[in-house]
Amino acid sequence: MSDTSERLTAGLEAPDFTLSDENGTDVSLSGLRGQKVVVYFYPAANTPGCTTQACDFRDNINSLKGAGYQVLGISKDSPDVLKGFAEAQGLNFPLLSDPDLAVHKAYAAYGEKSLYGKTVTGVLRSTFVIDENGAVSLPLYNVKATGHVASLRKKLKIDA
Repeated sequence: MSDTSERLTAGLEAPDFTLSDENGTDVSLSGLRGQKVVVYFYPAANTPGCTTQACDFRDNINSLKGAGYQVLGISKDSPDVLKGFAEAQGLNFPLLSDPDLAVHKAYAAYGEKSLYGKTVTGVLRSTFVIDENGAVSLPLYNVKATGHVASLRKKLKIDA
């Protein structure tokens, strides 16, 4: 039995959510209607791969924002942990806390995966591009932490 819902596909309405950011402020996807949003799910703050990925978004935020994208990172970490992570890495976009994994599961970003040859249940590193109307325009599952933002910018035709 799997904890994942059906994978999201392009054209589907993105599941709405309201989660607390690293400062304890609620952020809702529906509150960002009219903007393009990149939502990425990562396993845990302060781990090597997740730090690499977060810093990659940080370093590319100007090109993403310049193309009209808001970036949101989501993990199961508490707002306090996220605040420390954001401060330590100088992150310049909101990190959202999903401690019960409800949003992860709504996006099918939690479930079975292979880790060092073993099947485990956990966060599936995934990214979703959501259009101004709240529809998924680009669902990306099982992305790599390294080089992901460059690949994403290429898919979105965003120059550096």
